[in-house]
Amino acid sequence: MGQDQTKQQMEKGLKLYQGNETQKALELWLQVLNKSTDMSSKFRVLGCLITAHSEMGKYRDMLRYSVMQIDAAREINDRDHLAEAYLNLARSNEKLCDFHKAISYCRCSLELQDTSVGFHLNGQVYLSLGNADLGLSSFQKSLESFERALRYAHLNDDKMLECRVCCSFGSFYVQLKDFEKALFFPRKAAQLVADYGQNWSLKYRAMSQYHMAVGYRCLARWTEAMESCEESMKIALLHGDRPLQALCLLCFADIHRSKGDVEKARPRYDASLSIVTEIGNRVAHAVALLGLAKCCLARDEVDKALDAISKSYEIAEAVGNKLLLVRVHCLAERVHRARGPQRLVREHVVKFHELVEELELYCGFCGEAVGDRDQRLQALPCAHIYHLRCLHGNGTKGCPNCRRNSLKPGFV
Repeated sequence: MGQDQTKQQMEKGLKLYQGNETQKALELWLQVLNKSTDMSSKFRVLGCLITAHSEMGKYRDMLRYSVMQIDAAREINDRDHLAEAYLNLARSNEKLCDFHKAISYCRCSLELQDTSVGFHLNGQVYLSLGNADLGLSSFQKSLESFERALRYAHLNDDKMLECRVCCSFGSFYVQLKDFEKALFFPRKAAQLVADYGQNWSLKYRAMSQYHMAVGYRCLARWTEAMESCEESMKIALLHGDRPLQALCLLCFADIHRSKGDVEKARPRYDASLSIVTEIGNRVAHAVALLGLAKCCLARDEVDKALDAISKSYEIAEAVGNKLLLVRVHCLAERVHRARGPQRLVREHVVKFHELVEELELYCGFCGEAVGDRDQRLQALPCAHIYHLRCLHGNGTKGCPNCRRNSLKPGFV
């Protein structure tokens, strides 16, 4: 198959894919992959297959094609191709919650940053790096990477990247329970979609609406949360976006549970669990299990709750998500305190405090916890995070963690 014919077939596949004829697009791309003799063409069609399988939630296939793309890039022997291939390999591992591998491949891609294509990829690499660090609850590193990704987005006037970074910032502040920022950033992403996204994929609208729904839910703005989540789910169903469907179901379940409607929450947790188990999103799996455990406790089904907590613990430990482990120990301690034995209560309390110390989830000014309730936070240029009220009340004193002098907030 010649290069011109290959290009035409690839473009035809893209049109089919954009028209929601996904299966036809995949079949066409696979034909190109099998018949093309040009390695650069194979590299590009592998990129199409990687993107499509990512959006379908077929992360193991995404990983398989990413490995094939690495091999193609090495055969081409081009640093730009290698930078892109390592990024796709990092994203594949990030989706499968293998965060240490994702970080390693991101660093491989960044080593190629002196190339022209590498420079334009850097923002995407730092976004993936930030997401992987967030998956490990490395908040300072995650914040630094998101900030760098945002700088590259502004430098390259890349509104799509800026939209994605804003959504990741939303997730970051949800975890640290600064719910004002958790809503602010997704709303900014939604505004970017409204202003610039006329020709963008609808996935950007769906993504921003989902993150807005989470922010609204955290602020107990139930009507707005449901509306945003319904809008996101509608697009996810239209495009066969299984990962987003699972997250929307999880959000719906959290909304119903927070409102005290356990009967509506439980089937949505179960539906979400079914999808995340299939696709391999282990973090969402652990989160859904914790939500299900809380539903069981509301119905006084203690044994079922403990079983869900135990499974969530195993997943969180395997993934390495320390904040999830903190929340598992917190919930388990609550259950055992009411039921016993006291030995288990003490074990969970000790592990809880050890993890909090490791995560440095406390304000260096006042010594109180960060991320245990809804509070306004602010990071300094060194990426250490404090209560906003403490920064305002400490004048020009340096950062108490690393002793840097500047207290001017350097991060959004």
